[in-house]
Amino acid sequence: MAADDDEYVYDEATGDWRPASEIAAAKATAMAGVVDASGNALKDGDSVTLIKDLKVKGAGQTLKQGTVIKSIRLTDNPEEIDCRHDAIKGLVLRTEFVRKR
Repeated sequence: MAADDDEYVYDEATGDWRPASEIAAAKATAMAGVVDASGNALKDGDSVTLIKDLKVKGAGQTLKQGTVIKSIRLTDNPEEIDCRHDAIKGLVLRTEFVRKR
């Protein structure tokens, strides 16, 4: 049960009255956005380094650990980034395998 001094805010997304602290925590989580394997925030145009050798499906190639990928683009999925690499077109990497430079 909530304390009497808690402030409640109407959440338009759910149609419920929720504690203000709960709404603030949800907003902070949403603002965290896309992060790399180390927890660093990523944004469009950043450069990343691979932290693991990755076999690229359909390309018959392996990207080696330490490979630098420049000028990434964020996607709708916070766990994936769109990348350009010289030998591979349309490369999408999972953020768990990259570290911001």
